[in-house]
Amino acid sequence: MSALPNCPACQSEFTYEDGSLYVCPECAHEWPQDGAAAVEAEEARVVRDANGNLLQDGDSVTVIKDLKVKGSSLVVKVGTKVKNIRLVDGDHDIDCKIDGIGQMGLKSEFVKKA
Repeated sequence: MSALPNCPACQSEFTYEDGSLYVCPECAHEWPQDGAAAVEAEEARVVRDANGNLLQDGDSVTVIKDLKVKGSSLVVKVGTKVKNIRLVDGDHDIDCKIDGIGQMGLKSEFVKKA
């Protein structure tokens, strides 16, 4: 009998190894063999503003540079305060709504915590 872990999604005991992943044939769930390390790495993701302050969901930030809105003639001016930000993965790590412009993605290097 093998010592492979049960599937975390359906608790099936019929899991198998595929490269660096465990796979469940019953529900098709895949997870890394070093699952605990992957969860810790995801939780350790840190987003900082231009001054090095830690940003979190719900914070308010201020824009520190004029930013052109792609595909439009609008500009987000220096000093624009953005409330209730949401942190996301990707190149633009802040998702927010700016008054007069709408939904937008910002890079954390162009904002400071308010």
